[in-house]
Amino acid sequence: MMTAKNPIYNPISIREFTASKQTGFFETLKQPRFSGQLVLTGLRGEKWTFFLYLGRIMYATGGIHTVRRWKRSLALYFPQLAAETSAMQLDIEGLGMFGNQVCWEYQLLCLWLEQQKITREQAARMIRGTIIEILFDITQSMEITCELRQDDLLSTRLVLIDAEQVIAETQTQWQSWQGAKIADRSPNWAPIIRQAEELQKRTTPQVYTTLRQLLDGQQSLRDLAVRMKRDVLTVTSSLIPYIQMGLVELIQIPDLPPPVVVPPPPGELPRDREESVPKPLIACVDDSPLMCQTMERILTGANYQFLGINDPLRAIAMLMARKPELIFLDLVMPNANGYEICSQLRKLTIFRNTPIVILTGNDGIIDRVRAKMVGSSDFISKPVNADMVLNTIRKHLSQETALD
Repeated sequence: MMTAKNPIYNPISIREFTASKQTGFFETLKQPRFSGQLVLTGLRGEKWTFFLYLGRIMYATGGIHTVRRWKRSLALYFPQLAAETSAMQLDIEGLGMFGNQVCWEYQLLCLWLEQQKITREQAARMIRGTIIEILFDITQSMEITCELRQDDLLSTRLVLIDAEQVIAETQTQWQSWQGAKIADRSPNWAPIIRQAEELQKRTTPQVYTTLRQLLDGQQSLRDLAVRMKRDVLTVTSSLIPYIQMGLVELIQIPDLPPPVVVPPPPGELPRDREESVPKPLIACVDDSPLMCQTMERILTGANYQFLGINDPLRAIAMLMARKPELIFLDLVMPNANGYEICSQLRKLTIFRNTPIVILTGNDGIIDRVRAKMVGSSDFISKPVNADMVLNTIRKHLSQETALD
């Protein structure tokens, strides 16, 4: 893999990156006193980056929920800062492009320590918790590709952590997760109610009200655990009976947008940077998690921001909160259909000119006419494919730009 005399920096693939393999791998990085980045890539393309100094861990970031994890960490370790949103945005803007390119979360910790808003001990606890969460996700991944990049991007060293210690703590959590027979479920998934009436029958009014408030499909199990001030295993285990009965479902959700998008410097962007600039926010309102996952895969693959909404009753409120630039809207859903939602959206000033594309399994003329009558912009049939979805977005967003 790697020796002190002859380090090998070519990417390598490791199946089932277990605790023992992780310990052995980090041990090989200690021998040559490696400083730089260790980039791990999962089978689904998720990337995690460990910043190392002389073989010890300075920080880790990445995965599918970088911003969600950051916001959880603020609530857990720096509650006094979590409420100061405006001040945090100013701090991020003050970092400039350097902060945007090289781990803005870590740069913020360094800045706050310098400003004496936090202590080094608080920063160390937050970093340790972040590393353990990331190692848990890596352990759950079936196969990992490892790549080493020798550099000194994080010149300020807040803490140096021995990998063996955090790996051992992660392994304890992973064994508990396996012992609860939920190893096939990710703590990054979000619970959502699927059969509200049946759930109401099987719970007390107080429990049902609480579940309706919490299980909105927009908060991961980890998010809920922090909100409820309980550990994620306890929260997940309490939901398992409802999941097994089909009353609650775990779905994949996207990350939150970053606190501030730092603008690039003047001039033309390099090609790789240009491709990385986030495109507009696109929403999909569909009660089918599979449909939302399909749309998310298509849209995020094309670098669009994505908002998936499975609960039609919450759709208008969530759309108003996020204000997407285009909305895909399922025609047939329980409790509220696409016609009704489209009609209500058109009555709101902020959505009067927003492209609304109806999704349906029926491609009949009656549906098309009715969809037009309630103000839809277009109409595409299921099953969808990437070309169909992306061409529809380009068509309507380019028209919207021309109108502006």
